[in-house]
Amino acid sequence: MSSNSKASRIAGSLCCILGLLASQAAPAAEVAVDVGHTLAASGAVSARGRKEFDFNRVLAERVVKALAARGLGVRPINFDGRIESLDARPQAAAGTDFFIAIHHDSVQAELLEEWEWEGNTLNFSDRHSGFSLFVSRNSPDLETSLRCASAIGAWLRRQGFAGATHHADSLAHRPRPYADVQNTVHYYDNLVVLYRTTLPAVLFEAGVIKHRAEELALLDPARQERMADAIATGIAACLYVPGQAG
Repeated sequence: MSSNSKASRIAGSLCCILGLLASQAAPAAEVAVDVGHTLAASGAVSARGRKEFDFNRVLAERVVKALAARGLGVRPINFDGRIESLDARPQAAAGTDFFIAIHHDSVQAELLEEWEWEGNTLNFSDRHSGFSLFVSRNSPDLETSLRCASAIGAWLRRQGFAGATHHADSLAHRPRPYADVQNTVHYYDNLVVLYRTTLPAVLFEAGVIKHRAEELALLDPARQERMADAIATGIAACLYVPGQAG
């Protein structure tokens, strides 16, 4: 064997060893996925009487799978619906690299109308639909929070999802100004899970369950998977997971 061939083999072996050591020294980012609301306080009620918590948990389960498929670590939070407080959510996420709370949206009370569904009088609003994302200017890491929220919104739009607009019409005592108009990211400064934390955090509203057509669309498994895939891709891109940002 020539000295050049031997040197090449040694160099190749060293590259493999160094690559292995690098992968061991830099473990995949870990994402905390939080199911919004609880069994006891289940959030908004859909146009047909379904509980928001049930929507949240189904989508969160799909997001967990999509993140894991991209090589990210995942820490599920409140999947049993029994977490004791809002403060307990960021506490449970401590030590991870990113926190996302999964929710489904409603509209302002003055936009609601009544209708009859299966013998029950319920309320709905077909005026607004679409996803929204929220970050807090009081976050300990607003830069990363906003970067990740914008990345998620961009990937959702790329997959054909449209952003909501009704949060731009916030009431005076509940301001939700845009942080990124194009990707439907708003500031929600005093939300506990976004600012009483040690890590970048985003709250995601998947769609408006008071909208009768969107409620049904949000129940579609194929659409849920497509949305979860976009969310996971946006997070992976934001956190610079190798091979997932493009």
